[in-house]
Amino acid sequence: MTGLLTPALAARIGEEMTYTAPEPLGRASIRYFALATGDTDPAHLAGDVAPPTLICETNQYAGLPRDVDGYAGHGWHLEVPGTRLVRGGNSYRFVRPVEPDTVVTARWRLDDIVERVTGGGKRMLVVTSIAEYTDQQRRLLAVNKETLIYVSV
Repeated sequence: MTGLLTPALAARIGEEMTYTAPEPLGRASIRYFALATGDTDPAHLAGDVAPPTLICETNQYAGLPRDVDGYAGHGWHLEVPGTRLVRGGNSYRFVRPVEPDTVVTARWRLDDIVERVTGGGKRMLVVTSIAEYTDQQRRLLAVNKETLIYVSV
């Protein structure tokens, strides 16, 4: 049985993508995100400070076309035949509050791809990527570690 981690996939480790918002975040975006997520923090509802995960939604400013699932945000588009994609989760570290005049830049890095075997004996790839979000002065705002799992079907 051949492995899932091909030389072509391994060669992509370390790949980077950068997206910069075309304009400042804005009070309206902050307020609408807070309302849409049920956030009741008065600073968020007034648009003074962004809810932390708002800046991590790269789809709002990546300018990418929608994929087959309708998602328009950042993705690595890894081809792993014979698998299904399972989201492994995100781990966030928020460094500083984000204000309405902030122009966000996200720098994504494909950090690692590791092949493992599930408890049921299925092969899987665990893909880790890291995004660092900065403002227009290049100050760190947040770090997002994302895990994707490709499981053999």
